[in-house]
Amino acid sequence: MEFRAPSVATELNAKAVEYLTKSLADPETGQRVLEGVMQELGNAVDGYPDWHPILTKPDSGSTQHVAYLSQVEAYEGIDHTIEFVRGFITCPYSDNAADKLVETVTKVYGLHAYRLESPLYSDSAYPVVVEASDVVLEADGTIRSRDALTWFAQKAVEEARDAQVAETWWNIRSYILGRPHGSRSSLFVNQHAGVHMRKILEALNNSGMFGPIKESSLDMLSEKKRDKISETLIRTAVTNWDKSSKKFDFELRGETCQAEVRDTWDDGEELSIRVKIGNYDLYASGFYYEKGDRITHTDPTGKQAVAEKFL
Repeated sequence: MEFRAPSVATELNAKAVEYLTKSLADPETGQRVLEGVMQELGNAVDGYPDWHPILTKPDSGSTQHVAYLSQVEAYEGIDHTIEFVRGFITCPYSDNAADKLVETVTKVYGLHAYRLESPLYSDSAYPVVVEASDVVLEADGTIRSRDALTWFAQKAVEEARDAQVAETWWNIRSYILGRPHGSRSSLFVNQHAGVHMRKILEALNNSGMFGPIKESSLDMLSEKKRDKISETLIRTAVTNWDKSSKKFDFELRGETCQAEVRDTWDDGEELSIRVKIGNYDLYASGFYYEKGDRITHTDPTGKQAVAEKFL
């Protein structure tokens, strides 16, 4: 389904307002304060891209992959937090924790933190606003494209030093676009930036600087096609099962498929099935119900070229 940024933003903004104001003694005042802050912070979001200054500016020197605010040492003490395009609002219950957070963040170049006088989330909480000063928003609410592309490219090259494999766009686009996102845009980046981010990633991958390319996600295929792949592998495994073996191989479309079948409840009602080709070149799993000849399954994973053999 096409990613519709305006409707997604409206939904997330409404949830943010409700979350931060519904329990207040004076929710209307809280809403006015919050709406003023949101004018500066932008739309509410579910998660930051890896390259966002909110995650990269408080560099601890660790090689750990940082994807969440809770992993950032400088943000110790955050509680009841809502994230936005330029920063976040957090509402600790401790006055000292709020002061310490502001003091710590203020020391980080490129970040700014301040306390709000009016309560949010709870009348007993002490709300703090943290924003990335360098993040400039376009008219559509996304981050200025040249900045987003620069930060993404810098982060990608930096990670090449310790990389063992090259991840495809489909595997890691949530880390590149932020959440929520579509196939090439999000509330952080518009389609222009998203398209060029993909081109940059593919160029870096093809250079070999990250190592061999690892394929896993098959999101480039439609849901209908992904369903077809899983159902074909699972149904063929059931057809080739001898009713007793837990593990066996079968041939299908030039590939050796390794199957594992288990009677989930030992009553013949539900079969748990896994099918693997190669070293996870393709993997499908799900359940088969003899009554009704019905299959349920998760999305398959693996390499696109192998997966397309089963369409």
